[in-house]
Amino acid sequence: MKKTAFLLVIAVVLCACSGKNSQSQASADTASNDSIVTIDVKYATGFSVRDSADIRLVDVGKHDHFALVQSDDVSVPNGYTKIRVPIKNTICMTALQLSNFTILDAHDVVKGITGTKNLFNKDILARVKDGRIVKIGMEGNFDTELVLAANPDVIFISPSKRGGYDAIKETGITLVPHLGYQELDPLGQAEWIKFVGMFIGKERVANEVFAGIESRYSDLKEKASKAETHPTVFSGEMHYGNWHAVGGKNYLAQIFRDAGADYVINDEETAGEDLEFEKMYALAAKADYWRILNSFPGEFTYEALKASEPRNELFKAYKEKKVIYCNMKQQAYYEISPVQPDVLLKDFVAIFHPELVEPDYQPTYYRLLK
Repeated sequence: MKKTAFLLVIAVVLCACSGKNSQSQASADTASNDSIVTIDVKYATGFSVRDSADIRLVDVGKHDHFALVQSDDVSVPNGYTKIRVPIKNTICMTALQLSNFTILDAHDVVKGITGTKNLFNKDILARVKDGRIVKIGMEGNFDTELVLAANPDVIFISPSKRGGYDAIKETGITLVPHLGYQELDPLGQAEWIKFVGMFIGKERVANEVFAGIESRYSDLKEKASKAETHPTVFSGEMHYGNWHAVGGKNYLAQIFRDAGADYVINDEETAGEDLEFEKMYALAAKADYWRILNSFPGEFTYEALKASEPRNELFKAYKEKKVIYCNMKQQAYYEISPVQPDVLLKDFVAIFHPELVEPDYQPTYYRLLK
């Protein structure tokens, strides 16, 4: 009898331990589930997030509101569009959007893009070639049959583009604005990987990736802020009789400042304006550096820069061979740089303050033109 009682006690204890182990494992599994990972928006201004037990409310800009749920049975607040997550298929309209999926290793979710111009990613190109990703046409001239063939759960759109979304709206597919292009802070633009992460079930990955970007960017910015000198820099070229100069609050202007340089335009504009050569020259004649991004066919040289506009040789930066250059035909600039502000920053710091980076640093995008 005593032996039976003893065995019964042992059985109860083992069951209790087993229950605790099972409960602990379940808790661990739940903790590893990205659906409950908190999204803390620190820099981006275009979206905000509110979580509850079974619903995530995402506000995009002032007019678009989405309720991300894992069950169709969940009721959502008035004014919110319900989206079952994680989504399986989507279409990207811009390279900036595509960069978010690339850095999150989520090309499987992308079933459609607008085109492959200046696209370098071998995996994306292979998927387009074998039909796993379809080209739906350019803004304003989408092929709705191809859009439907991609079978997207949602389509990420860019309201700044030419649009042409009316035909797509008629399909009933949910359109989700991606406003990363509006962010003025480089880290704010990169933080949109968290936005995409919420839709595809990769919140934890997005948080970890962004934390690395933020740490590297902030550390280098801090070093550059203590540099003894602050060179001046301007940007752009003459095109069709005008010089488009980005504004003083632009994303690019902020990277210049974070890299320890002073941008020659100090206005409060973001998009900038088209200036006549004389006005640009008055602003930048004595600037130390000149940044240029273009798609020049072949090798871009100082001779080519002068040939495009003879007066270019008048700038101090031209005379002293301090043109900072990136060719989009040779570098995957728009394809991946939106999620690599830390890399862009380091390229500029290496030029403005080479003593702050390792001596053998090899730039990724920008280097001094030879």
